[in-house]
Amino acid sequence: MTFNPLEEKGIPLEKQVRSWHDIVKRPFDKHSVDCYSRTRQILMNGIEVEAWNFKHNFARCCPDADLRKIVALSRRIEDMQQTTVNWMTPACQSVLETTLGYEQVAVDLTAWLAQNEPDEYVKATFDMGLLEDFDHLYRYSQWAYMIHGIDPDDILQGMTDVVIGRPTQNHHNCSGVRLLNHYDKESASPQTKVNIYTLVSGEQQTHNFYAEHGMMYANDDLRKTYGEICDVEEEHVTMYESLIDPNETPLEKLLLHEFTEVCTYYNCYKDEKHETLKQIWEEFLAFELGHLQIASDLIKKYEGRDPEEIIGNKVVLPCHFETQKTYVTNILENEVDKRHDGEGGYTTIDELPDDWASYRIQEIVNGEGAPSEKTIELINTTMDTDIVTADDKLRKKEPELLERGLEEIAQAPNTVTVEEYEEMVKVKPSRPYEM
Repeated sequence: MTFNPLEEKGIPLEKQVRSWHDIVKRPFDKHSVDCYSRTRQILMNGIEVEAWNFKHNFARCCPDADLRKIVALSRRIEDMQQTTVNWMTPACQSVLETTLGYEQVAVDLTAWLAQNEPDEYVKATFDMGLLEDFDHLYRYSQWAYMIHGIDPDDILQGMTDVVIGRPTQNHHNCSGVRLLNHYDKESASPQTKVNIYTLVSGEQQTHNFYAEHGMMYANDDLRKTYGEICDVEEEHVTMYESLIDPNETPLEKLLLHEFTEVCTYYNCYKDEKHETLKQIWEEFLAFELGHLQIASDLIKKYEGRDPEEIIGNKVVLPCHFETQKTYVTNILENEVDKRHDGEGGYTTIDELPDDWASYRIQEIVNGEGAPSEKTIELINTTMDTDIVTADDKLRKKEPELLERGLEEIAQAPNTVTVEEYEEMVKVKPSRPYEM
């Protein structure tokens, strides 16, 4: 089912202010909520943070007082919406449990977007980031067990595998290497634009969450792990946002932000089973349709353009959540050695020059050891194996994947070797905590 959002009026802006009772709702039950209700809630928090932040930056660069006033009014509503969405998280859900939810968003959302992306170059970029977030989920799963004693599937519910990916220590790049070729705003499809805006929002809020919550644990190695992965998320934001055409006008970007919110709220509403969340998605969809009408009118008034030229005439679906195990495994097996070539494209480890710019960065940041490698050392000391939720076929491939995914140059001094990892894999089954 689809519709033309430009023909829907939504709820007028002046009717969108709510009371504190309506803004702050009772949170979901972490024990019974569907994992994909949680991922939708996490994603939409990121979508709202991005919309709010963009509108503040818009105002700081806009000399037109009337425009600033309109944007300020809708920005206030975005802020109220973000509070509603974010505060559906229950207080009893630990930071690490929420973190597993964040990484499930990253893995399953990116996999969905990659399979529904018409631009092959953009798809290749999504696949690049996918394997890095997949490895982050694996590292955090070890900590969730060591700190809280939880099975990752308490959060993931069997929908997302937990197994080694492209090693996190190899994610650290020279910032310029992450800068890619942007789409052409005149020829890119609305699907491509919304896909990128959605993923930028998700990755940005993941960075912010780790930056703001990683210090809440006393364990120094865990704090460093959050610091390491937080830095990778900064790289991801850099990578994905570089795909956006910088020639888009501020009003074009405003329209695209509102359109992205319409599409994501509609997608969430269509898929949601949790009664309270579904009501929120429905109400905020109506709000965002109102915001989209305002942005459309501004494009017409100030630029004399038809908004349909920019966003098309139908809603797109950028954030459907379902298990992506088959797709992720395929990318893992075929692209674990994929790297940025430093010229906006991709290559493999064996094709990298010895003076590849990212090696220098890795030598510095990993010079005293990589926290992500320490994580595996600690879980091995504790249990003689790692925490994995994957079938035996994929489990047995872990040493091979590690061998193909590790770079020989600039390895951290505490790198878990392939030989050490082979011993971990064969000592115990992947879920020894259930024995």
